[in-house]
Amino acid sequence: MTRLLVIDVVGLTPALLEHAPRLSALAAEGWSAPLNTVLPAVTCSVQSTFLTGGLPRDHGIVGNGWYFRDVGEVHLWRQHNRLVGGEKVWETARRHRPDFRTANVCWWYAMGASTDWTVTPRPVYHADGRKSPDCYARPARLHEELTRDLGPFPLFQYWGPTASLRSTEWIVAATRRLLPQADLTLCYIPHLDYDLQRHGPHGPEAIAAVRAVDAALSPLLEDARRLGATVVALSEYGITPASHPVHVNRALREAGLLEVYTQHGMEYLDPWASRAFAVADHQVAHVYVADPADLSAVADLCRALPGVDLVLDRADQAAHGLDHERSGELVLVAEPEAWFTYYYWLRDERAPDFARGVEIHRKPGYDPAELFLDPADRTARIRAGMGLVRKKLGLRYAMDVVPLDPGCVRGTHGRLPQDPAHGPVLICGDGSTARAGMAATEVRDLLLELAGIPVAASA
Repeated sequence: MTRLLVIDVVGLTPALLEHAPRLSALAAEGWSAPLNTVLPAVTCSVQSTFLTGGLPRDHGIVGNGWYFRDVGEVHLWRQHNRLVGGEKVWETARRHRPDFRTANVCWWYAMGASTDWTVTPRPVYHADGRKSPDCYARPARLHEELTRDLGPFPLFQYWGPTASLRSTEWIVAATRRLLPQADLTLCYIPHLDYDLQRHGPHGPEAIAAVRAVDAALSPLLEDARRLGATVVALSEYGITPASHPVHVNRALREAGLLEVYTQHGMEYLDPWASRAFAVADHQVAHVYVADPADLSAVADLCRALPGVDLVLDRADQAAHGLDHERSGELVLVAEPEAWFTYYYWLRDERAPDFARGVEIHRKPGYDPAELFLDPADRTARIRAGMGLVRKKLGLRYAMDVVPLDPGCVRGTHGRLPQDPAHGPVLICGDGSTARAGMAATEVRDLLLELAGIPVAASA
C-alpha cells in the first residue's frame, strides 16, 4: 500500500504551472495532464466529483450553494458531508482495507464526514454578534494542538479583503502534522483564488501568486518525499479574465418576477413570494421558477441578457450531468469574461447592510467583491483597521468596507474552459499511471489505484 497526498491547488492551470518550479519538478518525475472538469466548475461541485466519481446529478452538489426548497432559503457554503451523495473514496478504500486512515485538511463538506482527522474553517459566532477566527477539528484534541502550536486558524486571511498567503501556510503546517499518520491526506490550498480573481490570471500578480504557493508547498512536498508518499496535485478549475458582471436578479425584478421585502429601509430577497430568482455562483446561476407557466418567458428574458451564453432547461441540464432536484428550473452559463452578481436591489441605498460586509452565509449568492476594500471609500482601510482593533479588544465591530460596484473583479470561473491551457490540471508523481488527459470523474479511481486499492473494490 502507498501513502497518498492529494493537494488541491485551486486555480492552477497548465499555463501557470511553468511558474511553479517544485510542482513542475513533480510533473517531470511523474506526469501531468489537462483535467476535464464538470459544470459548474466551482469548488464544492468539483471536489464532490473528485471524491465520489459522480457528476452533480449523482452527488447532488449543484454549486457552492442552492435554494433549499424545503426551508425556502438560499444557503451557500454549507458544511455537512451528508449533503454529498455517493460513496467517498476513503469509504470505498475501507471496504477493501478496514484500517484505511484518511485526513481532510480544508476540503469542503468536511463536517460529519467519516474521515479519521478533519480540519475545516469554522468561526466562532458570539452571542453579541462578533465573529472570531477558528476552525473545527476532529478528534477534539487536534483543535487544541493546532491552535496551541500554529495559532488560531487565520480566517480573515482565508477569505475577504485581507485574504493572503498566511492561510495557505497554516493549512500546509497542519497537513504536515497529519501526513505521517494517514494513508490518504487531502489538502486544500486556496491562495491562487484570491489574487487571480483580484488581478486576473495573466498579469505579474498571478505569476507572483503561483511562485508564492509553490514555495509554501515546498516543506510539505519534502515531507512526502521523505515518507515515500505519492503526491497528486490537481485543480478544480482555471480562472479566466472577468470584465462583464451580469445582474440577472435585477432583470428579473424589473420584469416583476422577483420580490423583496423591506426592513429598516433595507431590501431583502423574498424567495417565497418570487415567481423567479437566481442563485448566482460565479459564471453559473440557478434560476428557480415557481410556476411552470412562467418558464418560457423567464428563459427568453435570461437569454436576451447581454453576457448570458447558455440557458439550460432540464433536458439541457441532463446533457451536462446537472439534472438534480436541487438545480434551478433553468441554469444560466455566462459568456467568456462575463459572470453573475447576486444583486437584486435597484438602488444602492436600499442594499442590505450585509452587502457591504464579508457575509458568505447571508448573501443569496456568491460575491467576489468581498476580496476588495471599496476603492470609492477613502476611509475603508482605516475603518477596516479600526474594526480589527475592536475585534482584538473583544468589542463588537462591523466590516462594512466591501464595494457595491463589481467592476473591480478581474478573474472568474464556472463555465467549462475553452482552452485546456487555461483549464484545470492534474499532476501525479507516479509515472506508471500516466494519462494523456483526465476527467474529474476519473480522479477517484486514480486515487484508489495509487493507494493500492483494487479499483474493482468500487463496484
